[in-house]
Amino acid sequence: MTAVFSHRVAEVRRQPLRVTAVATFVNATIKWVRDPYLDTAVEKEKNLKPLLCLKNLILSQPSKTLPLSTSSAQKDRLGLSITTGKFIQKYPSIFTEFRPDHHLSLPHIKLTPKAIIVHNEESQVLNSPVHRKDAAERLAKLLMLTGARRLPLNVIDGLKFDLGLPHNYILSLLPDFPEYFQLCSMNCNESNSGEMLGLELICWRDELAVSALERRAMDLNTGRRRGVKISFPMELPRGFDLQKRVQDWVDEWQKLPYISPYEDAFHLSPSSDQAEKWTVAVLHELLHLLVSKKTERDNVYRLGDYLGFGKKFKKALVHHPGIFYVSNKIRTQTVVLREAYRKDFLVEKHPLMGMRYRYIHLMNTMVRSRNRKQIV
Repeated sequence: MTAVFSHRVAEVRRQPLRVTAVATFVNATIKWVRDPYLDTAVEKEKNLKPLLCLKNLILSQPSKTLPLSTSSAQKDRLGLSITTGKFIQKYPSIFTEFRPDHHLSLPHIKLTPKAIIVHNEESQVLNSPVHRKDAAERLAKLLMLTGARRLPLNVIDGLKFDLGLPHNYILSLLPDFPEYFQLCSMNCNESNSGEMLGLELICWRDELAVSALERRAMDLNTGRRRGVKISFPMELPRGFDLQKRVQDWVDEWQKLPYISPYEDAFHLSPSSDQAEKWTVAVLHELLHLLVSKKTERDNVYRLGDYLGFGKKFKKALVHHPGIFYVSNKIRTQTVVLREAYRKDFLVEKHPLMGMRYRYIHLMNTMVRSRNRKQIV
């Protein structure tokens, strides 16, 4: 898709950093090596997203219960890979199937008392002023990665779970931040309708236009941002050895000026090393905005196509296995920010991730039946 970057108003848009653009990447094959720890980090969240979607659907009902037939009809929307009946049987610590009082009634499902306790604690996190402001700022920074400060809702929806947004963020979050966001109509080159609904950041916010790496550099140095030679943290898995010529290229590439992902650097030669470092900066910042520091590869590519990066995101993932890892677990491919993890644990755990781990604990909890134990 054609890049949607447009010129920002002069007083809020930093001028592009002018650097020499030279392409030097060596013609070498960089093999993919499995990282068992990061695979575990991805796999432990298997079924978490559809489970929370089903949980929210149940609790959205006035009775806080749901006919099993109704949930089965929404299997695809919930993202379930198996029938709803089999899914709830996998997690008896979270869901209970029952029949209402009259014997002719259809089977219903509801949450267990333990699941309700976790949900109530999760709601306290989601509804706290600190989290709501944090979620709004993450969403604003995502929009600021685009020069036009806007994105189609379908692109945002693909990332909303990873951003830590409420599942109904349009109604439950956006109205509290009228100075930040407004819905807008956008042209759509992929739809015959010609228009689609999008979300726009009303005005550029300089205080948010600081990347995670720039913030670290300011903490360690003098507060300068533009042109600072920031290196990306890199960690290769055991058994992964770069060819010397590739390692030499990486070392020189790391020395190039760091251009903020909130700047417009599309003036650079697309095939240059400097352009690739900016592309990596955008991808790095995107993953850092996510509470789990990872997302499905399709979300990355969809956003990259919309921003005008095309295949550059794919090339960045291939060229820089010390920065990004692509896991093949749970029926999809997931892009993980390596520096955010020590083994299979997040280095800095967002409060919302703490609640999600509580659900994962319940998902893996043993339940005792009358005659036996069942491992969920």
